[in-house]
Amino acid sequence: MKNSQFLATRPLYVEVADLLREKIFNHELPPGSWIDEQQMTQLFGISRTPLREAIKVLASEGLITMKIRRGAYVTEVDITEIGQIFEVIALLEGQGVKKVAQHATDQELEVLDSIHLKLEKAAADRDIDKFFELNQEFHDKIQEIGGNRWMRKVISDLRQVLKLQRRNSLTKMGRLEQSLKEHRQILSAIISRKGDLAQELMINHLKQGQVAAA
Repeated sequence: MKNSQFLATRPLYVEVADLLREKIFNHELPPGSWIDEQQMTQLFGISRTPLREAIKVLASEGLITMKIRRGAYVTEVDITEIGQIFEVIALLEGQGVKKVAQHATDQELEVLDSIHLKLEKAAADRDIDKFFELNQEFHDKIQEIGGNRWMRKVISDLRQVLKLQRRNSLTKMGRLEQSLKEHRQILSAIISRKGDLAQELMINHLKQGQVAAA
């Protein structure tokens, strides 16, 4: 296992969960693939117990699906489920951004603006990986400012599932530029304290993301 000093401060199964999650998001373990316990224990140099605990963690996040008498598989998300996930996220993030527009402090707005400036640079550099990372940071910061940790947890779990496939949507012709434009509009509405408009723009932004992911 890597970084043995770091492992001393965290349970082993948490580190194993991180490694499995990374393999899933990198598509080394693509959707639908079986988690071979023997192979994974040999790869990580661990016993089956921390591996199985890690699998439970990822199953709770929706990244792994347990099938009776068949074992653990990386979750496959079909078009219908993607639509359902986006529908829930849009409702929650729309509500969250409205609250932020109405109640965020000037300092909190400056933080959002600084993230967006980095997002603009990533788009100009055509750095899709960085854009994807900053896009997630922008949305998460809105939820953090909103202050509803339960809402934030639900959104985070749902976005984890979308990460099984969503990164590819930004490579579609014109989607990165359109996404950036939508972020500009959302930020402008937040700074202008227009809660209803920010909510409407966020919901539309996520609907467009759903279309691109289809």
